Amino acid sequence: MLRWPELQESFRIATSSLRVNLLRSILTTAGVVVGVVLVVLMGWTINGLDAVWEQTISIIGKDMMYIDKWNWAGGGNWRKMEARSNITLDQALQLQQRMESAEEIIPLIRKWGGSVSLGNTSIRCSVTGTTAAYGNTAAGTAAAGRFFNDVEEQSADNVVVIGYNVNKNLFPTSSAVGQYIKIAGIPYRVVGVIEKRGFLFMDFVDNEVFIPLHAFRGAYGFVGRSFSVGIKTGSERLLDIVRDEATGHMRSIRNVSPLDESDFSINEMKAFDQQAKNIRVGIWVVGMGLTILAFIVGSIGIMNIMYVSVTERTKEIGVRKAIGARRSSILLQFLIESALLCVTGAVIAFPIAQVLVGSARFLAVSVFELDWISVVSPLIPLDLLGIAVGVSILVGLLAGLLPAIKASALDPVEALRAE
Repeated sequence: MLRWPELQESFRIATSSLRVNLLRSILTTAGVVVGVVLVVLMGWTINGLDAVWEQTISIIGKDMMYIDKWNWAGGGNWRKMEARSNITLDQALQLQQRMESAEEIIPLIRKWGGSVSLGNTSIRCSVTGTTAAYGNTAAGTAAAGRFFNDVEEQSADNVVVIGYNVNKNLFPTSSAVGQYIKIAGIPYRVVGVIEKRGFLFMDFVDNEVFIPLHAFRGAYGFVGRSFSVGIKTGSERLLDIVRDEATGHMRSIRNVSPLDESDFSINEMKAFDQQAKNIRVGIWVVGMGLTILAFIVGSIGIMNIMYVSVTERTKEIGVRKAIGARRSSILLQFLIESALLCVTGAVIAFPIAQVLVGSARFLAVSVFELDWISVVSPLIPLDLLGIAVGVSILVGLLAGLLPAIKASALDPVEALRAE
Protein backbone atom coordinates (compact mmCIF):
# COMPACT_ATOMS: atom_id res chain seq x y z
CA MET A 1 0.00 0.00 0.00
CA LEU A 2 1.36 3.44 -0.95
CA ARG A 3 2.29 5.80 1.85
CA TRP A 4 2.01 9.59 1.69
CA PRO A 5 5.80 10.23 1.83
CA GLU A 6 6.23 7.76 -1.03
CA LEU A 7 3.59 9.58 -3.07
CA GLN A 8 5.28 12.92 -2.38
CA GLU A 9 8.64 11.55 -3.47
CA SER A 10 7.17 10.14 -6.72
CA PHE A 11 5.57 13.51 -7.44
CA ARG A 12 8.83 15.35 -6.73
CA ILE A 13 10.84 13.09 -9.05
CA ALA A 14 8.23 13.42 -11.82
CA THR A 15 8.13 17.23 -11.63
CA SER A 16 11.92 17.41 -11.53
CA SER A 17 12.16 15.32 -14.68
CA LEU A 18 9.67 17.60 -16.47
CA ARG A 19 11.60 20.72 -15.46
CA VAL A 20 14.88 19.28 -16.72
CA ASN A 21 13.31 18.59 -20.11
CA LEU A 22 10.93 21.56 -20.15
CA LEU A 23 10.97 22.32 -23.88
CA ARG A 24 10.56 18.67 -24.80
CA SER A 25 7.68 18.38 -22.33
CA ILE A 26 5.85 21.39 -23.76
CA LEU A 27 6.29 20.21 -27.35
CA THR A 28 5.06 16.74 -26.37
CA THR A 29 1.78 18.19 -25.10
CA ALA A 30 0.86 19.79 -28.47
CA GLY A 31 -1.69 17.10 -29.27
CA VAL A 32 -3.19 17.39 -25.80
CA VAL A 33 -3.37 21.19 -26.15
CA VAL A 34 -5.35 20.82 -29.39
CA GLY A 35 -7.62 18.22 -27.78
CA VAL A 36 -8.32 20.35 -24.71
CA VAL A 37 -8.96 23.46 -26.83
CA LEU A 38 -11.49 21.47 -28.87
CA VAL A 39 -13.18 20.13 -25.71
CA VAL A 40 -13.47 23.61 -24.27
CA LEU A 41 -14.68 25.19 -27.52
CA MET A 42 -17.25 22.43 -28.00
CA GLY A 43 -18.54 22.90 -24.45
CA TRP A 44 -18.69 26.69 -24.87
CA THR A 45 -20.50 26.35 -28.20
CA ILE A 46 -23.11 24.00 -26.76
CA ASN A 47 -23.61 26.24 -23.71
CA GLY A 48 -23.99 29.22 -26.04
CA LEU A 49 -26.45 27.29 -28.18
CA ASP A 50 -28.54 26.53 -25.10
CA ALA A 51 -28.45 30.18 -24.02
CA VAL A 52 -29.53 31.37 -27.46
CA TRP A 53 -32.36 28.85 -27.61
CA GLU A 54 -33.60 29.72 -24.11
CA GLN A 55 -33.55 33.41 -25.04
CA THR A 56 -35.55 32.74 -28.20
CA ILE A 57 -38.16 30.68 -26.33
CA SER A 58 -38.51 33.20 -23.51
CA ILE A 59 -39.03 36.14 -25.88
CA ILE A 60 -41.52 34.36 -28.12
CA GLY A 61 -43.33 33.01 -25.08
CA LYS A 62 -43.13 29.70 -23.23
CA ASP A 63 -46.82 30.00 -22.35
CA MET A 64 -47.97 30.47 -25.96
CA MET A 65 -49.48 28.01 -28.41
CA TYR A 66 -50.86 28.56 -31.89
CA ILE A 67 -53.68 26.71 -33.63
CA ASP A 68 -52.92 26.64 -37.33
CA LYS A 69 -53.72 24.79 -40.50
CA TRP A 70 -50.03 23.86 -40.74
CA ASN A 71 -47.60 22.08 -38.46
CA TRP A 72 -44.81 24.63 -38.09
CA ALA A 73 -42.13 22.08 -37.23
CA GLY A 74 -42.79 20.24 -40.50
CA GLY A 75 -44.26 17.07 -39.03
CA GLY A 76 -47.02 15.10 -40.72
CA ASN A 77 -48.01 14.64 -44.33
CA TRP A 78 -47.70 17.90 -46.27
CA ARG A 79 -50.32 16.90 -48.83
CA LYS A 80 -52.86 16.09 -46.13
CA MET A 81 -52.24 19.42 -44.42
CA GLU A 82 -52.62 21.27 -47.69
CA ALA A 83 -56.01 19.60 -48.16
CA ARG A 84 -57.27 20.89 -44.80
CA SER A 85 -59.88 23.62 -44.93
CA ASN A 86 -58.73 27.09 -43.90
CA ILE A 87 -59.33 28.31 -40.37
CA THR A 88 -61.73 31.23 -40.68
CA LEU A 89 -62.12 34.37 -38.59
CA ASP A 90 -65.56 33.13 -37.49
CA GLN A 91 -64.00 29.91 -36.17
CA ALA A 92 -61.32 31.88 -34.34
CA LEU A 93 -63.98 34.12 -32.73
CA GLN A 94 -66.07 31.08 -31.74
CA LEU A 95 -63.04 29.59 -30.02
CA GLN A 96 -62.45 32.92 -28.29
CA GLN A 97 -65.99 32.83 -26.87
CA ARG A 98 -65.85 29.20 -25.73
CA MET A 99 -62.40 29.05 -24.09
CA GLU A 100 -62.36 29.42 -20.31
CA SER A 101 -58.90 28.34 -19.17
CA ALA A 102 -56.81 30.63 -21.43
CA GLU A 103 -55.73 34.16 -20.61
CA GLU A 104 -55.91 35.50 -24.19
CA ILE A 105 -57.28 34.19 -27.51
CA ILE A 106 -55.79 36.13 -30.40
CA PRO A 107 -56.73 35.77 -34.10
CA LEU A 108 -53.84 36.30 -36.53
CA ILE A 109 -53.68 36.35 -40.31
CA ARG A 110 -50.50 36.69 -42.34
CA LYS A 111 -49.38 37.84 -45.73
CA TRP A 112 -46.18 35.90 -46.39
CA GLY A 113 -43.76 37.49 -48.81
CA GLY A 114 -45.17 40.96 -48.31
CA SER A 115 -43.13 44.13 -48.36
CA VAL A 116 -42.88 47.53 -46.69
CA SER A 117 -41.30 50.64 -48.14
CA LEU A 118 -39.89 53.94 -47.04
CA GLY A 119 -39.14 56.30 -49.88
CA ASN A 120 -37.10 54.34 -52.40
CA THR A 121 -36.18 51.63 -49.90
CA SER A 122 -38.31 48.48 -49.92
CA ILE A 123 -37.77 45.31 -47.89
CA ARG A 124 -39.45 41.91 -47.87
CA CYS A 125 -41.27 40.90 -44.71
CA SER A 126 -44.40 39.17 -43.49
CA VAL A 127 -47.41 41.36 -42.70
CA THR A 128 -49.56 40.14 -39.81
CA GLY A 129 -53.06 41.32 -39.03
CA THR A 130 -54.05 40.80 -35.39
CA THR A 131 -55.83 42.33 -32.42
CA ALA A 132 -54.58 44.67 -29.72
CA ALA A 133 -54.43 41.68 -27.34
CA TYR A 134 -51.26 40.52 -29.10
CA GLY A 135 -49.49 43.36 -27.35
CA ASN A 136 -50.05 41.50 -24.05
CA THR A 137 -47.86 38.59 -25.16
CA ALA A 138 -44.09 38.30 -24.89
CA ALA A 139 -43.86 38.38 -28.69
CA GLY A 140 -45.72 41.70 -28.78
CA THR A 141 -43.50 43.54 -26.30
CA ALA A 142 -42.40 46.88 -27.70
CA ALA A 143 -38.82 48.07 -27.32
CA ALA A 144 -39.85 51.56 -28.47
CA GLY A 145 -43.29 53.13 -28.65
CA ARG A 146 -46.23 50.79 -28.02
CA PHE A 147 -48.50 48.20 -29.58
CA PHE A 148 -51.69 49.53 -31.19
CA ASN A 149 -54.73 49.75 -28.86
CA ASP A 150 -58.35 48.55 -28.97
CA VAL A 151 -59.64 51.84 -30.39
CA GLU A 152 -57.15 51.79 -33.26
CA GLU A 153 -58.01 48.15 -33.91
CA GLN A 154 -61.79 48.65 -33.98
CA SER A 155 -61.57 51.70 -36.20
CA ALA A 156 -59.10 49.93 -38.54
CA ASP A 157 -56.59 52.80 -38.23
CA ASN A 158 -53.58 52.64 -40.50
CA VAL A 159 -51.06 52.09 -37.71
CA VAL A 160 -48.25 49.56 -37.69
CA VAL A 161 -45.86 47.99 -35.20
CA ILE A 162 -42.64 46.91 -36.91
CA GLY A 163 -40.19 44.12 -36.11
CA TYR A 164 -36.58 44.56 -35.02
CA ASN A 165 -35.01 43.84 -38.42
CA VAL A 166 -37.53 46.01 -40.29
CA ASN A 167 -36.67 48.90 -37.99
CA LYS A 168 -32.94 48.22 -38.37
CA ASN A 169 -33.16 48.30 -42.18
CA LEU A 170 -35.55 51.21 -42.64
CA PHE A 171 -34.50 53.43 -39.71
CA PRO A 172 -30.83 52.63 -39.00
CA THR A 173 -30.02 56.06 -37.54
CA SER A 174 -33.36 57.56 -36.52
CA SER A 175 -36.41 56.73 -34.46
CA ALA A 176 -39.16 54.89 -36.33
CA VAL A 177 -42.00 55.91 -34.00
CA GLY A 178 -44.19 58.55 -35.63
CA GLN A 179 -42.78 57.93 -39.10
CA TYR A 180 -44.85 56.68 -42.06
CA ILE A 181 -44.13 53.60 -44.14
CA LYS A 182 -46.13 52.07 -46.99
CA ILE A 183 -47.70 48.61 -46.92
CA ALA A 184 -49.46 47.49 -50.11
CA GLY A 185 -49.17 51.11 -51.27
CA ILE A 186 -51.05 52.42 -48.22
CA PRO A 187 -49.32 54.79 -45.73
CA TYR A 188 -49.16 53.45 -42.15
CA ARG A 189 -47.97 55.36 -39.10
CA VAL A 190 -45.39 53.50 -37.00
CA VAL A 191 -46.52 53.44 -33.36
CA GLY A 192 -44.04 50.90 -32.00
CA VAL A 193 -41.00 48.69 -32.57
CA ILE A 194 -40.97 45.11 -31.27
CA GLU A 195 -37.91 44.08 -29.29
CA LYS A 196 -35.57 41.54 -30.84
CA ARG A 197 -37.15 38.10 -30.68
CA GLY A 198 -35.33 35.78 -33.08
CA PHE A 199 -31.90 34.42 -32.21
CA LEU A 200 -29.95 32.30 -34.70
CA PHE A 201 -32.68 29.71 -35.41
CA MET A 202 -35.66 32.01 -35.82
CA ASP A 203 -34.27 35.30 -37.04
CA PHE A 204 -37.14 35.48 -39.53
CA VAL A 205 -39.60 36.45 -36.76
CA ASP A 206 -37.93 39.88 -36.63
CA ASN A 207 -38.87 40.45 -40.30
CA GLU A 208 -42.52 41.03 -39.43
CA VAL A 209 -44.90 43.96 -39.10
CA PHE A 210 -48.25 44.03 -37.26
CA ILE A 211 -51.35 45.95 -38.33
CA PRO A 212 -54.94 45.89 -37.00
CA LEU A 213 -57.02 42.96 -38.21
CA HIS A 214 -59.54 45.08 -40.08
CA ALA A 215 -56.80 47.20 -41.64
CA PHE A 216 -55.36 43.94 -42.98
CA ARG A 217 -58.76 43.16 -44.54
CA GLY A 218 -58.64 46.50 -46.37
CA ALA A 219 -55.10 45.92 -47.63
CA TYR A 220 -55.16 42.22 -48.56
CA GLY A 221 -58.60 40.77 -47.79
CA PHE A 222 -59.41 37.57 -45.91
CA VAL A 223 -60.55 35.46 -48.88
CA GLY A 224 -58.42 32.37 -49.47
CA ARG A 225 -56.36 32.93 -46.33
CA SER A 226 -56.18 30.75 -43.24
CA PHE A 227 -56.12 32.28 -39.76
CA SER A 228 -53.94 31.24 -36.85
CA VAL A 229 -55.20 31.47 -33.30
CA GLY A 230 -52.66 32.51 -30.69
CA ILE A 231 -53.49 31.22 -27.21
CA LYS A 232 -51.77 32.68 -24.17
CA THR A 233 -52.17 30.25 -21.27
CA GLY A 234 -50.76 32.59 -18.63
CA SER A 235 -48.50 29.87 -17.21
CA GLU A 236 -46.41 26.96 -18.47
CA ARG A 237 -48.17 24.77 -15.92
CA LEU A 238 -51.48 25.29 -17.72
CA LEU A 239 -50.26 24.27 -21.18
CA ASP A 240 -51.70 20.74 -21.01
CA ILE A 241 -55.07 21.92 -19.66
CA VAL A 242 -55.44 24.70 -22.22
CA ARG A 243 -54.26 22.48 -25.08
CA ASP A 244 -56.84 19.82 -24.27
CA GLU A 245 -59.65 22.37 -23.98
CA ALA A 246 -58.64 24.15 -27.20
CA THR A 247 -58.42 20.85 -29.08
CA GLY A 248 -61.89 19.80 -27.96
CA HIS A 249 -63.51 23.13 -28.83
CA MET A 250 -61.74 23.42 -32.17
CA ARG A 251 -62.74 19.91 -33.23
CA SER A 252 -66.35 20.78 -32.35
CA ILE A 253 -66.22 24.12 -34.21
CA ARG A 254 -64.78 22.48 -37.33
CA ASN A 255 -67.18 19.48 -37.07
CA VAL A 256 -64.43 16.86 -36.85
CA SER A 257 -65.83 13.37 -36.26
CA PRO A 258 -64.69 11.65 -33.01
CA LEU A 259 -63.07 8.89 -35.09
CA ASP A 260 -61.13 11.28 -37.35
CA GLU A 261 -57.84 12.99 -36.59
CA SER A 262 -57.82 16.74 -36.05
CA ASP A 263 -57.71 18.83 -39.23
CA PHE A 264 -55.53 21.48 -37.59
CA SER A 265 -52.23 21.61 -35.70
CA ILE A 266 -51.37 23.02 -32.30
CA ASN A 267 -47.90 24.55 -32.45
CA GLU A 268 -45.75 25.28 -29.41
CA MET A 269 -42.15 26.32 -29.01
CA LYS A 270 -41.23 22.85 -27.79
CA ALA A 271 -42.08 21.62 -31.31
CA PHE A 272 -38.77 23.16 -32.37
CA ASP A 273 -36.79 21.49 -29.57
CA GLN A 274 -35.84 18.60 -31.86
CA GLN A 275 -34.20 20.99 -34.31
CA ALA A 276 -32.10 22.48 -31.52
CA LYS A 277 -31.23 18.96 -30.30
CA ASN A 278 -30.13 17.93 -33.80
CA ILE A 279 -27.79 20.92 -34.05
CA ARG A 280 -26.51 20.15 -30.55
CA VAL A 281 -25.84 16.51 -31.48
CA GLY A 282 -24.11 17.59 -34.68
CA ILE A 283 -21.75 19.90 -32.77
CA TRP A 284 -21.13 17.19 -30.19
CA VAL A 285 -20.36 14.48 -32.77
CA VAL A 286 -18.01 16.65 -34.83
CA GLY A 287 -16.36 18.10 -31.71
CA MET A 288 -15.89 14.72 -30.06
CA GLY A 289 -14.53 13.20 -33.26
CA LEU A 290 -11.89 15.92 -33.61
CA THR A 291 -11.15 15.82 -29.88
CA ILE A 292 -10.64 12.06 -29.80
CA LEU A 293 -8.38 12.29 -32.85
CA ALA A 294 -6.31 15.04 -31.19
CA PHE A 295 -6.04 13.09 -27.94
CA ILE A 296 -5.00 9.92 -29.79
CA VAL A 297 -2.22 11.83 -31.54
CA GLY A 298 -1.25 13.47 -28.25
CA SER A 299 -1.28 10.21 -26.29
CA ILE A 300 0.93 8.51 -28.91
CA GLY A 301 3.43 11.36 -28.58
CA ILE A 302 3.35 11.17 -24.80
CA MET A 303 3.73 7.38 -24.84
CA ASN A 304 6.79 7.64 -27.10
CA ILE A 305 8.40 10.34 -24.98
CA MET A 306 7.74 8.29 -21.85
CA TYR A 307 9.47 5.29 -23.44
CA VAL A 308 12.42 7.57 -24.20
CA SER A 309 12.36 8.77 -20.59
CA VAL A 310 12.38 5.19 -19.31
CA THR A 311 15.35 4.37 -21.57
CA GLU A 312 17.28 7.50 -20.48
CA ARG A 313 16.70 6.79 -16.79
CA THR A 314 17.20 3.03 -16.78
CA LYS A 315 20.25 3.28 -14.52
CA GLU A 316 18.39 5.61 -12.12
CA ILE A 317 15.56 3.06 -11.93
CA GLY A 318 18.12 0.33 -11.20
CA VAL A 319 19.63 2.39 -8.34
CA ARG A 320 16.20 3.06 -6.85
CA LYS A 321 15.29 -0.61 -7.01
CA ALA A 322 18.64 -1.65 -5.55
CA ILE A 323 18.06 0.46 -2.45
CA GLY A 324 14.54 -0.90 -1.92
CA ALA A 325 12.10 0.98 -4.19
CA ARG A 326 9.05 -1.14 -4.93
CA ARG A 327 7.55 -1.76 -8.37
CA SER A 328 4.47 0.26 -7.35
CA SER A 329 6.68 3.28 -6.57
CA ILE A 330 8.37 3.16 -9.98
CA LEU A 331 5.00 2.64 -11.67
CA LEU A 332 3.49 5.57 -9.81
CA GLN A 333 6.41 7.85 -10.60
CA PHE A 334 6.04 7.43 -14.37
CA LEU A 335 2.25 7.57 -14.29
CA ILE A 336 2.43 10.87 -12.39
CA GLU A 337 4.95 12.19 -14.89
CA SER A 338 2.72 11.22 -17.82
CA ALA A 339 -0.36 12.73 -16.16
CA LEU A 340 1.51 15.96 -15.40
CA LEU A 341 2.48 16.24 -19.06
CA CYS A 342 -1.19 16.21 -20.00
CA VAL A 343 -2.19 18.60 -17.22
CA THR A 344 0.51 20.97 -18.48
CA GLY A 345 -1.15 20.76 -21.89
CA ALA A 346 -4.53 21.58 -20.32
CA VAL A 347 -3.10 24.59 -18.48
CA ILE A 348 -1.56 25.87 -21.73
CA ALA A 349 -4.74 25.17 -23.71
CA PHE A 350 -7.24 26.97 -21.48
CA PRO A 351 -5.96 30.56 -22.02
CA ILE A 352 -5.61 29.79 -25.75
CA ALA A 353 -9.25 28.69 -25.83
CA GLN A 354 -10.31 31.81 -23.91
CA VAL A 355 -8.53 34.05 -26.41
CA LEU A 356 -10.20 32.21 -29.31
CA VAL A 357 -13.64 32.50 -27.69
CA GLY A 358 -13.19 36.19 -26.89
CA SER A 359 -11.92 36.95 -30.38
CA ALA A 360 -14.73 34.99 -32.07
CA ARG A 361 -17.38 36.77 -30.01
CA PHE A 362 -15.81 40.19 -30.69
CA LEU A 363 -15.72 39.55 -34.45
CA ALA A 364 -19.31 38.25 -34.44
CA VAL A 365 -20.61 41.34 -32.63
CA SER A 366 -18.39 44.10 -34.04
CA VAL A 367 -17.63 42.93 -37.58
CA PHE A 368 -20.45 40.60 -38.62
CA GLU A 369 -23.08 42.34 -36.42
CA LEU A 370 -24.65 39.09 -35.24
CA ASP A 371 -27.04 40.37 -32.58
CA TRP A 372 -27.96 36.92 -31.28
CA ILE A 373 -24.45 36.23 -29.98
CA SER A 374 -24.86 38.97 -27.39
CA VAL A 375 -26.61 36.44 -25.11
CA VAL A 376 -23.57 34.11 -25.22
CA SER A 377 -21.05 34.54 -22.41
CA PRO A 378 -17.60 35.78 -23.51
CA LEU A 379 -16.02 33.75 -20.69
CA ILE A 380 -15.44 30.01 -20.61
CA PRO A 381 -17.12 28.44 -17.53
CA LEU A 382 -14.69 27.07 -14.96
CA ASP A 383 -16.48 23.72 -14.98
CA LEU A 384 -15.14 23.23 -18.52
CA LEU A 385 -11.63 23.72 -17.14
CA GLY A 386 -12.32 21.00 -14.59
CA ILE A 387 -13.59 18.66 -17.33
CA ALA A 388 -10.56 19.43 -19.50
CA VAL A 389 -8.11 18.75 -16.66
CA GLY A 390 -9.93 15.54 -15.73
CA VAL A 391 -9.87 14.26 -19.31
CA SER A 392 -6.20 15.23 -19.61
CA ILE A 393 -5.28 13.28 -16.48
CA LEU A 394 -7.13 10.23 -17.81
CA VAL A 395 -5.37 10.47 -21.18
CA GLY A 396 -2.04 10.91 -19.41
CA LEU A 397 -2.56 7.85 -17.26
CA LEU A 398 -3.55 5.72 -20.25
CA ALA A 399 -0.67 7.00 -22.40
CA GLY A 400 1.88 6.44 -19.63
CA LEU A 401 0.65 3.04 -18.48
CA LEU A 402 2.73 0.81 -20.79
CA PRO A 403 6.00 2.78 -20.31
CA ALA A 404 5.37 2.81 -16.53
CA ILE A 405 4.82 -0.97 -16.50
CA LYS A 406 8.03 -1.43 -18.51
CA ALA A 407 9.96 0.75 -16.04
CA SER A 408 8.57 -1.03 -12.98
CA ALA A 409 9.38 -4.45 -14.46
CA LEU A 410 13.08 -3.70 -15.13
CA ASP A 411 15.54 -6.06 -13.48
CA PRO A 412 17.67 -3.96 -11.11
CA VAL A 413 20.89 -5.79 -12.01
CA GLU A 414 20.38 -5.31 -15.75
CA ALA A 415 19.25 -1.72 -15.19
CA LEU A 416 22.46 -0.89 -13.25
CA ARG A 417 24.56 -2.11 -16.18
CA ALA A 418 22.83 0.33 -18.56
CA GLU A 419 24.93 3.18 -19.90
